[in-house]
Amino acid sequence: MAKIGERTALKVVRGTRFGVYLDGGDLGEVLLPRKEVPVDCAEGELVEVFIYTDSEDRLVATTKTPTVMPGEFGKLRVVETNAVGAFLDWGLDKDLLVPFREQRTRMERGRQYLVMVRVDEGSGRMIATSRYGKFLDQTPPPWRMGDEVTLLIDGRTPMGYRAIISGTHTGMLFSNEVFQPLHPGERMTGYIAGIREDGKIDLTLHPPGRAKVDDLEERILMEIKARGGYWALGDHSPAAEIHDELGVSKRTFKQATGALFRKRRIMIEDGGMRMV
Repeated sequence: MAKIGERTALKVVRGTRFGVYLDGGDLGEVLLPRKEVPVDCAEGELVEVFIYTDSEDRLVATTKTPTVMPGEFGKLRVVETNAVGAFLDWGLDKDLLVPFREQRTRMERGRQYLVMVRVDEGSGRMIATSRYGKFLDQTPPPWRMGDEVTLLIDGRTPMGYRAIISGTHTGMLFSNEVFQPLHPGERMTGYIAGIREDGKIDLTLHPPGRAKVDDLEERILMEIKARGGYWALGDHSPAAEIHDELGVSKRTFKQATGALFRKRRIMIEDGGMRMV
């Protein structure tokens, strides 16, 4: 069944000088404007379209796909502001409205903001919101410690960075686990570092536990080999230098080099590491 805010294949029922009308089921007939009608499109054929409303709140179809689909998050640019709110470029002819009530901070033209796209239940219109916390899942998360997840950076806090986890929950990347600047809207792979009794989720950008160290051991050996058998990196090196080279904390680095030493894969010298 056709729904506002979804892509679906609809049957052509008749043509007009404005385009073709598609069978929208319970929605009634939906216009696909002439400029978007496929070549040689005939009555009875199926056309895959996205359904939304035009500037006069009439149902309209488009063969284009929005930059951000309903229920998803994305960083979009403000192209206009007026008395009702801000309008974002989301790849369709009609820009996407963010009403003032849905703005976390007053939006400015030309700037980009992280938003969630959704169908407004009251009006049936497509809108965006930067006040999306109320739409995130508050139920116990389905993950366990060590699970790999997709992260979307939400913003900075005194403790670190808030992140949206796989589009459903929120978690925290603590400052002592992050060694590079992160920006709202940035996507990356992360891992569940822990789930607290109150349901709050701790995150990390590195595989936790033994898998993390095993992976790092192989990377260190490859780097030493690539440098001719010796690498001037060791316990004496600043934590920032270790992170710049390997993207890990100094503690994790020491765990990996210690394991390699015990396995007699490397020798640890005052100035660095040498492959055995």
